[in-house]
Amino acid sequence: MDLYIGLKVLWWVLLGVLLMGLAIMVGMDMGVGTLLRFVGKNDGERRQALNVVGPHWDGNQVWFILGGGAIFAAWPTLYATSFSVFYIVMILLLFSMILRPVAFEYRSKVAASKWRESWDWVFLVSGFLPMFIYGAAIGNILEGVGFHFGWDGQYYQTESFIWYLLNPFAILSGLLAVSMSVYQGGAMLMLRGTDPIASRARNYASTAGIIAIVLFIIGGFMISGMTGYTLISGDPGMPANAVSGQVVHAVSGAWLDNYAAHPILWIIPLLAIAGMLLGALMLRANKPILGWWLGAVAWIGILGTVAASMFPFLMPSSENLNQSLTIWNASGSRYNLIWMTIFTAIFVPTILAYTTWCFRVMRGKVNPPNPADDHAY
Repeated sequence: MDLYIGLKVLWWVLLGVLLMGLAIMVGMDMGVGTLLRFVGKNDGERRQALNVVGPHWDGNQVWFILGGGAIFAAWPTLYATSFSVFYIVMILLLFSMILRPVAFEYRSKVAASKWRESWDWVFLVSGFLPMFIYGAAIGNILEGVGFHFGWDGQYYQTESFIWYLLNPFAILSGLLAVSMSVYQGGAMLMLRGTDPIASRARNYASTAGIIAIVLFIIGGFMISGMTGYTLISGDPGMPANAVSGQVVHAVSGAWLDNYAAHPILWIIPLLAIAGMLLGALMLRANKPILGWWLGAVAWIGILGTVAASMFPFLMPSSENLNQSLTIWNASGSRYNLIWMTIFTAIFVPTILAYTTWCFRVMRGKVNPPNPADDHAY
């Protein structure tokens, strides 16, 4: 295989790894925020829930930065186009994520119930909304996005951003992501919290796991009848030029073509279902460590299912099929990908080692904080 083609495939895999890391680690923190008002019935219990993820939430945001940075550097055409297509949605995402660290820092600084109640609502919104947008965006991409390029490479968008959020499949995908986030956050509250928040989190998380299975299966049936995209011709070694060089057809059910051609790929969606089902059972059996890891496996299966369906597409165009963004026409240069690979080989293991060290050092149960403790959240 040509080095350039190999690097494109490698960075497609690495992008998937980063998106999985984002879903698992950031999703876990978002899930705690979404559950905060439900697992905590008073101020002390809610402060305890916040202190479960307090030492880790800001470090976990590194996965969000890495995901965006990888798209920017390795897939510049995808970055420019997707951030333009989803511009209003991105503003909503950033606004909610800006509110979140403010909520962490300000919530417990004033000992007034109205003040803290208001910030608890901010945690709910800033936990639910980003994960909903994350899932809805993936659903939108599977459906195809209304954009095209002019002869000079200028980008044009023809669909309203409201349709990106409000169509049925996008809503289902967003709710699936929220369900998995609640599952992962609930597992973390079980792991490091004490009763009563741990037992409440178990009920919410195990229920969320079952809901996620139902949504995932319904989504699978919807995809089987959805218009998918097939790359008829295109040079894998082509430069990053979205306006020429490939032929794409839209065919009903085409997103299952890769599974028909390679039946072994069915292991991936089965892995997702097994992870969600067994994870929910482990949480009900009060085994949160195993349940948390099974949730991570489920996330890998869910995103792996999307990747296997779409390969080699990154963001298909529903308006001009031949200008769809694929692994072959949306990557950076060979030189760029070589240096990106070198830096990734150094820094990603470092991040994984540091994250593992942090969780190991700060393992154990988190007790309710002293009301007079200004250092706790």
